[in-house]
Amino acid sequence: MIRTIKWLAVVSTIGMVFILLGGALVTKTDSGAGCGTSWPLCNGQLVPSDITPELVIELSHRLVSSVIGITVLSLAVLSWVFIGHIREVKFLSFLSVFFLIFQGLLGAAAVVWGQSDFVLALHFGISLISFATVFLLMLLIFEVDKKFDTTSLYIEKSDRIQIYWLTIFTTIVVYTGALVRHVDANLVCGSWPFCVNSNPFAFSDYTFHQWVQMGHRFLAGILFVWTLVFFFQIIKKYRHNRVMYWGWLSTMILILMQVVFGALIIFTSLNLWVAIAHAFFITCFFGNLSYFILLSNRSAKQDVKVAIPHKPHIKTEIKNEI
Repeated sequence: MIRTIKWLAVVSTIGMVFILLGGALVTKTDSGAGCGTSWPLCNGQLVPSDITPELVIELSHRLVSSVIGITVLSLAVLSWVFIGHIREVKFLSFLSVFFLIFQGLLGAAAVVWGQSDFVLALHFGISLISFATVFLLMLLIFEVDKKFDTTSLYIEKSDRIQIYWLTIFTTIVVYTGALVRHVDANLVCGSWPFCVNSNPFAFSDYTFHQWVQMGHRFLAGILFVWTLVFFFQIIKKYRHNRVMYWGWLSTMILILMQVVFGALIIFTSLNLWVAIAHAFFITCFFGNLSYFILLSNRSAKQDVKVAIPHKPHIKTEIKNEI
């Protein structure tokens, strides 16, 4: 059974990546209305008769989401039953199903009733959280913690807090990036890193779409610098710990690639494969952060375990004095 669970974990994790990239493809190719306003059917038909490229993209995304939805549900149930004794498994199993259903309903609502661009931009972020829960489940199932000997790892409180805030800020950056796509502001600025390199501070001339684009670039720049600075702090403090050293090295490479491909979107005039790669790297980056949140939570529990034994001792001393 454990072997079956491992296979489900791998398929579900890869499938969640395809769902994320498929959603980005739907947005970038403007295929959201490829099946009209029908859901789960396409144009009210089980087998569509009028085939268009937009219909194929939208319908493929729905089919992949449905199949992976079944594998994630199966993974959650089997993990709960057979390996629920492993720390965090039950919590992650619940979250994986909850966010998968939530993102599915959000997508269905967008098709049937339509939603504003600001609400639609939430869809990618919800899908990212759903991916992270399945990704963490897979790591626990494959006992990555034991292979990296994370039981000996203790992340200091100041570093844990920074990891939490960095993850929250990343979700904000992801939202602004999704908003850029949904309001069709990808190419409103012809230069990089500024909107117009020859006149970088002409803010008074910006349109709404240019503000959205440059707002995303500004926040993405902060995220890159923040990650870079934190990376050097981690290397200095935890250079002898494999999971921290290699984990944050890969995280740094991912955010660097994210910035490079973000710039290439402008230089290639929104090449579809470049845009998909841009979404892929932020997905992997968020996955890494989610794993470090899990490790940070365990370190926080170590603080609690150290503090608890002192309380009965204090109470005994007070009682004796009385």
